[in-house]
Amino acid sequence: MRGLDKALKEGKDSAVLRDGYAPFCKHIFIKNFIPGLKLSTVPITPQNESLIVSDYLQRTEKELPVLVRWLPKDKVTVPDAKWMDLILYSKEQIDKEREAMGEPPLQVDYDYGIISIKVQDENYETPMDPITVMRNALGKEQGGSGVPLDREKYIQSVNYWKSHVMIK
Repeated sequence: MRGLDKALKEGKDSAVLRDGYAPFCKHIFIKNFIPGLKLSTVPITPQNESLIVSDYLQRTEKELPVLVRWLPKDKVTVPDAKWMDLILYSKEQIDKEREAMGEPPLQVDYDYGIISIKVQDENYETPMDPITVMRNALGKEQGGSGVPLDREKYIQSVNYWKSHVMIK
């Protein structure tokens, strides 16, 4: 975290704070400061399409397994990312989600916490994958945020992820 703190202070002119998909979500976009940090998502091409793997996975034991697809990182050449998307949730939202999953609130004083870091070439929010949109709509008890499904945003997500795939 010290490297991130330093990068945010030194790169404050290039760091961009933006609202996220819900009132409790924010994004900080900062130029990638870690040499060799690879993109987490790439376009699907004729060259990599046959290498895509899928499986039912869960992020934690308490979440439902969902269908996920990815390219194995050892099977493809992935360029370095240009940007980091620091995804932040408010303390209140983090506490609500932890409570719904049977976990105590964190005993730390903060306004927003980093819940994910996406490495990408864009300095704006790219669409969540469709299953994350659905998981969020299922509610906090299933590992989501509790934000209702927005049909238009879901269709945008599907359109993006038809031609992109995660690297794992």
